Amino acid sequence: QVHLVESGGGLVQAGGSLRLSCAASGNIAGVHTMGWYCQAPGEERELIAAIHTGGNTNYADSVKGRFTVSRDIAKNLMYLQMSRLKPEDTGVYTCAAFAGDYEYNYWGQGTQVTVSS
Repeated sequence: QVHLVESGGGLVQAGGSLRLSCAASGNIAGVHTMGWYCQAPGEERELIAAIHTGGNTNYADSVKGRFTVSRDIAKNLMYLQMSRLKPEDTGVYTCAAFAGDYEYNYWGQGTQVTVSS
């Protein structure tokens, strides 16, 4: 079992920045991928950034060049640095961790990000 806790959400004006953190604990040795998902109001949850063992990253087109995902493996932390925020970035941001052939998946509770225009 892996326990994930997000922090760092809040209210920010368009054009501003936020950094989200995801603290992982438990049986994290088998985790090979971690990701950040966003669920905007009335929308499905979507993957916006992922980081894999070795440091490879993937981003949704909507956040490329503005968001950066990173991990501090020694501290069991994952970050999402969000810059040039837009009102359409508003949503609940949830971190996730995956092990095995993705059949093992763990989710945090989410943190609200609101970007005002």
